[in-house]
Amino acid sequence: MIDGVFILDFPMVPQYAKSIILMTVSSLSFALMSLMVRLAGDLPLFEKVFFRNLVSLFIALFIILKNRGSVWGKPENRKYLFLRGVTGLFGVILYFYSLNHLHLSDATMLNKLSPFFVIIFASFLLKERLNKHQVAGIIVAFLASMLIIKPRFDIMLLPALMGVGSALFAGYSYAIIRLLNLRGESAETIVFYFSFVSFLITLPLVLIGYVPPSFQQGLYLLGIGVFAAIGQILMTKAYYYARASDIAPYKYLHVLFAALIAMMFLGEIPDLYSLAGSFIIVLVFIYLYKKRFV
Repeated sequence: MIDGVFILDFPMVPQYAKSIILMTVSSLSFALMSLMVRLAGDLPLFEKVFFRNLVSLFIALFIILKNRGSVWGKPENRKYLFLRGVTGLFGVILYFYSLNHLHLSDATMLNKLSPFFVIIFASFLLKERLNKHQVAGIIVAFLASMLIIKPRFDIMLLPALMGVGSALFAGYSYAIIRLLNLRGESAETIVFYFSFVSFLITLPLVLIGYVPPSFQQGLYLLGIGVFAAIGQILMTKAYYYARASDIAPYKYLHVLFAALIAMMFLGEIPDLYSLAGSFIIVLVFIYLYKKRFV
């Protein structure tokens, strides 16, 4: 189903270009998911997380059954599938915790350390060698994202540590995704496992403090799940076409898309710093893409 995206059907499209296309659409989808989270209002945190993964669970299961794929994956990969599910969920929970206790800009800044951790874990788990262009690109993209996020740095220790922890777990989780792709698991199976593990862990927490959503909030919860599912599947597929360390910097597209969506739907007009940061991030991606083929 994912390979049905028409541009991915052409053999002349390089593998690396396919990964960038998938990561770009994935980042846009995650940015739209963030918008749905904002619009859903003051519903409990775990309720939003639960519905985010519940919808992804059914979408991934539908794709697996439609393609006659494997629900539980290869026996030799199940420990890695479970590890991906747990680390991914911990990353989400810690990120949401930091969002609840820090300024939005500070929590976002700390979470955007994840590409650094992807590169670190990829070098250990996947034996991927780093090059100076990757290191330079990810550092410049991170600094440029700060122009958009504009952190205040008046942060408390525990929530800040949780924010760093969310980036660490996310980085490890993304490296595991690449490992699973190399071991022959489909994107849909990986997403299903993540959603299933998240469903089992968050269900009791939701039942304890469940708040019935309004009809409009229900639509936003559905939107959270749909955009999360699209983002997860496309991101997972992106790691199939390229090394984890090669595409890690492209996760900063989420910051760029989030700024544009906030302007369009929330009336948050970007300042000159945000525009400059967005422009620099685009230049970094062009630079990395060209260096990949020289």
